[in-house]
Amino acid sequence: MLRVGVLVSGGGTNLQAIFDAIDSGRITNAEVAVVISNNAGAYALERAKNRGVEAVCLSPKQFETREAFNQTLLEKVDSYGLDLVVLAGYLVTIPPAMIAKYRGRIINIHPSLIPSFCGVGYYGLKVHEAALQRGVKITGATVHFVDEGMDSGPIILQKAVEVQPGDTPKALQQRVMEQAEWVILPQAIDMIANGAI
Repeated sequence: MLRVGVLVSGGGTNLQAIFDAIDSGRITNAEVAVVISNNAGAYALERAKNRGVEAVCLSPKQFETREAFNQTLLEKVDSYGLDLVVLAGYLVTIPPAMIAKYRGRIINIHPSLIPSFCGVGYYGLKVHEAALQRGVKITGATVHFVDEGMDSGPIILQKAVEVQPGDTPKALQQRVMEQAEWVILPQAIDMIANGAI
């Protein structure tokens, strides 16, 4: 059984997609052992508690230095004996020591077709604003392994989504979540849990 930790900063819609996929059998041989957020008000923590999954808030603001936060985050992740760490809208830079220790075992979902609209500054609605500004006809989402760069690790899965005339960033964000993110993130977890990657 693959022990999964999900790191999230906000509402946790991708976390919910993971829970739903486990319930429906689209993810097998995996369980969510812990949800960690840097934001005490993140609804993702409520989603975890409602499911009986341990919910932990660990914010850089609670620590005097970033090094102290990084060390505590790594120790907390280690304490759950995780096989896979999933970044599902986690807006905190992963410490290099954690990337090194969990190489090939940290994945991220990004709301664009990498290498488009990714890297520093591209998160949340900003990604969709940039896509609409550029006038792309196709966008989508990418699941990739995490390395030391920003959105630069090896790609696992991508799914394209059409941009519709009159799209707003919010409408496009919702469609990308529903048609791509909530499909390929559970798919990637299931593939890892069952040795397909």
